[in-house]
Amino acid sequence: MAPRTRPTRTRARTRTLTALLAPALALGATVGLAAAPAQAAVWNSCDQWGNTSLNGYTLYNNIWGSGAGSQCVWANSGTNWGVWADHPNTGGIKSYPNAKKVINKPIASLSSLTSSYNVTVPSSGAYNTSYDIWDTDYDYEIMLWVNHNGAVGPLGTSQGSVSLGGHTWDVYKGNNGANEVFSFLRTSDSNSGTVNILPILKWIKDTKGWMGNETIGDVQFGYEITSSAGGLDFRTNNLTVSGG
Repeated sequence: MAPRTRPTRTRARTRTLTALLAPALALGATVGLAAAPAQAAVWNSCDQWGNTSLNGYTLYNNIWGSGAGSQCVWANSGTNWGVWADHPNTGGIKSYPNAKKVINKPIASLSSLTSSYNVTVPSSGAYNTSYDIWDTDYDYEIMLWVNHNGAVGPLGTSQGSVSLGGHTWDVYKGNNGANEVFSFLRTSDSNSGTVNILPILKWIKDTKGWMGNETIGDVQFGYEITSSAGGLDFRTNNLTVSGG
């Protein structure tokens, strides 16, 4: 298999509620021969680890899970992109196609960190639409689920609910053996909105004391797909991550 970044490897440790483990399929450079949508005016890839940088964002096709099917990513820009995915109706996360913005600042040094999103997601399949935020040492993973569908669920145990960053979240805390995972699940699904990320990071650091003044490395946004049998479209109509 092609080398992966550490955040991509640790995606495997977020759990779905389904317990069935699918057998691995052979994946190569030709995975996902289905054509990418016509919107792919600037870049598209059906490669397992296809990636590119556009407008200050890095896009990844990122098909990493066992038993994955076909998947193609397309992009008009770093903030307007999407995925066509045909993954079988079996348990286990198959992929996390995403766009990444690098921050590289300690929490206490951040004056702001916000993101706006607008997505079009299918009504079938099993997936979540989520931010995945990492410190530079990859000791901590903060997931913000803005919507989810099907048999998927977070790692860890419930920590109650909290209103932060313009949304109300159900909070879960867990450890996957390599890093701490803090998952915030929006209490109702949303396909568009703005998240003020910095108060969430400060709540974890200052209010709960779950981590120190970590340097935030990556803010990723994408679709953690467990199943999308028959082929489903996931579209990021607009995404912006700003702050520093």
